[in-house]
Amino acid sequence: MIKMQVIGNLGKDCTVNTVNGKNVINFTVAHTEKYKDSQGNSQEKTTWVDCAYWTDRTAVAPYLTKGTQVFTEGTPEVRSFTRADGTAGASLSMRVREVQLLGRKGEGGGGSYGDNNNASMPQQRQESPAAATIDDMSDDLPF
Repeated sequence: MIKMQVIGNLGKDCTVNTVNGKNVINFTVAHTEKYKDSQGNSQEKTTWVDCAYWTDRTAVAPYLTKGTQVFTEGTPEVRSFTRADGTAGASLSMRVREVQLLGRKGEGGGGSYGDNNNASMPQQRQESPAAATIDDMSDDLPF
């Protein structure tokens, strides 16, 4: 088995379809790597991965929106095709086994969904209680 893991941001909102009586959630993840070229100039390379998540757990779909950062794990598939101009092309796709919501910029983590995971939906963040003073916390120091 070949396993692929990708952390990146969704390029657009997911779509939920039914194919031959089975649900599939389709989404695209963009992973950007920053590096320096041989002249020392900063460069960026973005790889787009088309994802197909075959699952009955479609309740995660409303959370898979454009800009959401996710961790996905699954089996890679490379598809070859011929462009309209006659040149050969290829695309990278993944048959997703697990997806974890990592949140958006400035937000905390989320929930995890997958074939081997019985996680519940991400819970709403609750307001933190009023901040305690330093004197109140002095008894709770771990050292």
